[in-house]
Amino acid sequence: MTVSYTLKVANSRFGGFSKLLFRWKGSIYKLLYKEFIVFVVLYALLSIVYRRLLTEEQKRLYTKVAQYCNRSTDLIPMSFVLGFYVTLIVNRWWAQYTSIPLPDQLMCVISSNVHGKDERGRILRRTLVRYANLSAVLILRSVSTRVLKRFPTMDHVVEAGFMTQDERKQFESLYSDFNKYWIPCVWFTNLAAQARRDGRIRDDVALRLLMDELNLFRAKCSMLFHYDWISIPLVYTQVVTIAVYSFFAFCLIGRQFLEPLEPGQEGDLDMYIPLSTLLQFFFYAGWLKVAEQIINPFGEDDDDFETNKLIDRNLQVSLLSVDDMYQNLPPATKDKYWNESTAQPPYTIATAAETLKPSFLGSTFDMRMTEDMEQSQTVEASPNMARTQTPLLSRFLAAASPAISIKNFGRGGRATPHLRRARGDSTAHSEDPEAVGRIEEEETEDEESQRGSPRSPKASNGQKLPLIQVEAPSKESIDAEQPGAGEP
Repeated sequence: MTVSYTLKVANSRFGGFSKLLFRWKGSIYKLLYKEFIVFVVLYALLSIVYRRLLTEEQKRLYTKVAQYCNRSTDLIPMSFVLGFYVTLIVNRWWAQYTSIPLPDQLMCVISSNVHGKDERGRILRRTLVRYANLSAVLILRSVSTRVLKRFPTMDHVVEAGFMTQDERKQFESLYSDFNKYWIPCVWFTNLAAQARRDGRIRDDVALRLLMDELNLFRAKCSMLFHYDWISIPLVYTQVVTIAVYSFFAFCLIGRQFLEPLEPGQEGDLDMYIPLSTLLQFFFYAGWLKVAEQIINPFGEDDDDFETNKLIDRNLQVSLLSVDDMYQNLPPATKDKYWNESTAQPPYTIATAAETLKPSFLGSTFDMRMTEDMEQSQTVEASPNMARTQTPLLSRFLAAASPAISIKNFGRGGRATPHLRRARGDSTAHSEDPEAVGRIEEEETEDEESQRGSPRSPKASNGQKLPLIQVEAPSKESIDAEQPGAGEP
């Protein structure tokens, strides 16, 4: 039975994956423990022979051989060979799972387009969906050992109700060198065409929809047949297997503890148990065992597909949908939220805290505005506004910048509301003395910055001191200074 642990990892928590390490069924320990024991026993035997049975001259020779074997392990690209191979196997494994034929779409089309509440209509619907399930059983018998053990002969298929005796005789009378899983699909098409002629299928569009769904179902059966027929090239599997076995054969000799060749020379630490080598064996050999298990997921391993359960499920739900559920509808009534503009399903106590969370958080949902809200309002430049120089740009461009000073625009102080005027207001500049004083102050500071004088004093700690507020001249003084101000 397929080992499922999704409930154990539904929520991420401390030691979530660590608890899975103690499971036996479907684990890497169950797959690898025999090879692991063999490797440990061989390593221990070589270690005992080296330490107890060899002479000094033999130990010298063994040391040279061990050093050569240890250097040779670096020449085998284990990560590349195994990684590419396992990736190919996993992709093939998932593709085989998605190719398992399921009658769900086909049974919905049959139930909605093959009409008739009488016995003839019921026979048509049940026979059509039975042909689809029979095709799936025939292809699964050829690829899955579990299904073949359940239906070893065609007599067992007939006894299970997937095929009648007359259908069996006709099936066996048709000779073909290849798998005949497609014959029930042809029966399906002929029966659907007959139903169209009898008026059980009311138009050609419905018949075309039925044929399209059948072709999708048949295509999945065909893919399973080809996956079972065309395997991954044997040479690739052999290369990977030889690479893993040769790597650890070198490790058996090259990873042993070696005594120094010269007297007085410092040797390596004597680790009676080579932890790093054992972990390396566990990872690389375990990787190979994973590929060995899932290269054919239609076997009888712990994590292989439950094909027999899948057959039972498909037959049950398909017959239920085309027979008992045909035009068997509950009464259509007003739903609970008929008079409500916004549907709010209730929450239990366990999920009540979710109502306090916002439904959607965008990227700028929790941004904190550090400036005044007036900055977000549009400011339009007026042709009658005073032209001030932007201090940063004036260092490079000796040109005037129209509109508003950057400092006044970014500060959001009292001058900003006075500078924000309608485009057609031609007297806004001359009738606002405070704005005039603010602009003149800007011009004075910009001229000082061009001459090299600092714009504002700095404190000793590097912080900018506040600017001195210059009192704006009154309206009378401005009118007196302007030529022709007193004239009408």
